[in-house]
Amino acid sequence: MATIVQPYIFSWKHIEADSVLNRLRLVLAALPDEPFVRHLEQRRGKGRDDYPVRPVWNAMLAGIVFQHPSAASLLRELMRNGELRDLCGFDPVLGAAAVPSDDAFGRFLSVVMDEHDALVDIFHHLIEALNARLPGLGNKLAVDSKAIRSYGRPVRDEEKRQQDDRRRDIDANWGTKTYKGLRADGSPWEKVSRWFGYKLHLLVDSEYELPLAFDVAKASSSDMINLMPLVEQLADNHSELAEGAVELSADKGYDSKANNAELLDDHDIKPVIDKRELWRENHSDQEASTRSLFADRVDSFTYDEQGQLYCVCPETGEQRELTFCGYEADRRTLKYRCPAAANVFDCKGRASCEAKANVGAFGRVIRVPLELDRRIFTPIARHTSKWETAYARRSSVERVNSRLDCVLGFEQHTIRGLKKMTTKMALALIVLLAMALGRVMANQAELMRSLTAPVKRAA
Repeated sequence: MATIVQPYIFSWKHIEADSVLNRLRLVLAALPDEPFVRHLEQRRGKGRDDYPVRPVWNAMLAGIVFQHPSAASLLRELMRNGELRDLCGFDPVLGAAAVPSDDAFGRFLSVVMDEHDALVDIFHHLIEALNARLPGLGNKLAVDSKAIRSYGRPVRDEEKRQQDDRRRDIDANWGTKTYKGLRADGSPWEKVSRWFGYKLHLLVDSEYELPLAFDVAKASSSDMINLMPLVEQLADNHSELAEGAVELSADKGYDSKANNAELLDDHDIKPVIDKRELWRENHSDQEASTRSLFADRVDSFTYDEQGQLYCVCPETGEQRELTFCGYEADRRTLKYRCPAAANVFDCKGRASCEAKANVGAFGRVIRVPLELDRRIFTPIARHTSKWETAYARRSSVERVNSRLDCVLGFEQHTIRGLKKMTTKMALALIVLLAMALGRVMANQAELMRSLTAPVKRAA
């Protein structure tokens, strides 16, 4: 190696290390965890304090921030990295000897797992802090679920379920998700995905892409029945956010009359939920295309499964789309107008149609109550560009899930058991929110979604 005659005043190694450690500083400064740490210290009482609570807790957070796939990987880094030990709060006099052993760190994790409610409190305190700094937080919501594979093996024998075998996961089960669509030639395709493990149900703000409520359940848990519990969780913990919510988007896994009705009737949130195509299941294509709007009337108005209304000209039999005129909130109805009157064109059957209904030059007006079919008719009409724009915001949940997988380590992990999975997920979401809050407090709100971007220390 060539000898360096004059060393440089500054070293890139120090600059880069400082930048990386600033991410942990940002999280620790923003995290409202003092009551939690004090509780853990009181719980330890006068027991052995070889590894104090505060530095071990900070080290656990560091493992998430710096994307360590396992506790062993984190502990090896702590043994090597004196700057990281100092930042976590380990005694510098002890050096590497201050780092807890694998067993000690595992016991500490078990203690944290017993304090799930306290972790959830930290999660909600962070949301309140962000709500005070981010205008419109919670106005637009999105929901989705995420498959999380277990690191443990499935239990195939009930007798083995009772055995203490840490290689197996006795809490997890099998989940299935089916994807369907049409190829370019019109032929249908179907793909079935199966996994053994768990499912994360996540409610996020679709503008800021921040989690607002979550639940971890077995892989077989239904998306449909887990929507409203997330909304209720938000309402119970953040009434201001729930009251300000305007819309909620979700995929067809959450499609049901009950979900649409409860969102609008109980929480005044407009549902933007894709729907399953149920009309074609037991009917021919022609029978499934449209239905009579009012079955008890002899009328010429029909609608399709997308909620688009049509009129059939009484003279020519031509079918035309009615002109949508908006949602009437006071009546809970969707308003449509005669296309000939609205768009000013000649219709041979317009005169006879208007004579039957006794209407004037404005043309016939049709009001469709949402109660006619809560799955199909929603305040934001499904066939409009406004609905498409609102539904596109659902992809915000997929981006949050991607960060959980690729940055926070849930794509490759060593987690077994529902309790541990729930704790690890709570910790990951806490770090995600704390990083966002830290960015906002550091006047870097444009980077609030980033978990890896460098952080410059304030002068």
